[in-house]
Amino acid sequence: MPRQATDIRSSAAVASEVARKHDSFIQKIVRNPKTTFALAILLADAILVSLIISYVPYTKIDWDAYMSQVSGFLGGERDYSKLKGDTGPLVYPAGFLYIYSAIQYITGGQVYPAQVLFGLLYMVNLGMVLLIYLKTDVLPWWALCLLSLSKRVHSIFVLRLFNDCFATTLFHAALISFLYQKWHLGLIIFSGAVSVKMNVLLFAPPLLLLLMKAMDISGVISAGLGAALVQILLGLPFLLTHPVEYLSKAFNLGRVFIHFWSVNFKFVPEPVFVSKGFALFLLAAHLILLLTFAHYRWCRHEGGLCSLLHSKLVQMKLKISYLSSFALRPFNNHNSNLRVLRTEHIATTMFAGNFIGIVFARSLHYQFYSWYFYSLPYLLWRTPFPTWLRLILFVIVEFCWNVFPSNDYSSILLLGAHLTILAGLWLAPPEYPYVEGTNKKSANIEKKSS
Repeated sequence: MPRQATDIRSSAAVASEVARKHDSFIQKIVRNPKTTFALAILLADAILVSLIISYVPYTKIDWDAYMSQVSGFLGGERDYSKLKGDTGPLVYPAGFLYIYSAIQYITGGQVYPAQVLFGLLYMVNLGMVLLIYLKTDVLPWWALCLLSLSKRVHSIFVLRLFNDCFATTLFHAALISFLYQKWHLGLIIFSGAVSVKMNVLLFAPPLLLLLMKAMDISGVISAGLGAALVQILLGLPFLLTHPVEYLSKAFNLGRVFIHFWSVNFKFVPEPVFVSKGFALFLLAAHLILLLTFAHYRWCRHEGGLCSLLHSKLVQMKLKISYLSSFALRPFNNHNSNLRVLRTEHIATTMFAGNFIGIVFARSLHYQFYSWYFYSLPYLLWRTPFPTWLRLILFVIVEFCWNVFPSNDYSSILLLGAHLTILAGLWLAPPEYPYVEGTNKKSANIEKKSS
């Protein structure tokens, strides 16, 4: 009897604790209107997505080509130059093949069940994006609805079934890991996103900068090796048999897109558009602007990009000297993962770095809108513009992406909106990058090391 009474009291205590935690969770939701509104957006968008799948006709673009390329792979073909569809040869890394092979297995290659699957993917992606916005807390609560108001993005996910959807979703999963300071895990997920589509590499320069800030050189190298290992493992069946064909097709950086489908530079005459000179000009502008933002904005509190690189070089030399003097343990205790970056700084640097690449991309096709749409509200609210101008710019960008086919006027208007947003990001005061209490210790160590 005493034992039974004790068990009853223990069960009651556990039940009481669970109820208390449950009540606390509900109270947090009720007290935070932004969280409540985000959940309402998810519910409303789930209904909208189901209605789109049920009543809006599917648009045939790349699905049949995807299934043809996957069928060749499943049939045993490992030569990338022979994996083709009705829209041309396969130009995506191996992760694309594995994902769409799974989709073909689940759906039997049928469009409607694939649409349902992509509808679920859309909701997962939107949920992660809302988590990013709640974590960074940059937008007012009502502005979160902008994330579910894009006609084009809904179409990209559930009416076109593009692989951009998986690349975008995986990137957002990686970004969440970065926001929680899980750099190694995030970089593995990031590499997975690259294996679906290479556009994710537009985030690589700002990501490298953040890694340099958050970790020492050995941490950056180990994280990079983890990402490289993902690419090797995913591409192994092709690297062992036809490595040249795989690398040249899956990671072709010299592709020239068709002028007709360009949304951003349609006003440029086609002979100029396809020329190497125009490509080199855009590449130079991209790199110069990245370096300018890195030096004067993202690394301003470190004294500039050169100062950050110098401090890391000094830190590496110190580590080598400690290794040679058999004092590795104390060095590691004081110089590993010293700095915790603020979530706002991580998101701003990643989104702005990608946006610079978008502005100077030679050709943006309609599905490429998913590369940066979810960062648009964030970037607009990082500018010093008034709210009415932010909303006008958002509407202009969305309008331009829904003009089909694009024309000179829509592409000029889109470029003007992009450059205006970029100017606003430049004019915005750079935020302090580090969480309070983690930077002082780092600063003192760097002063000693220099």
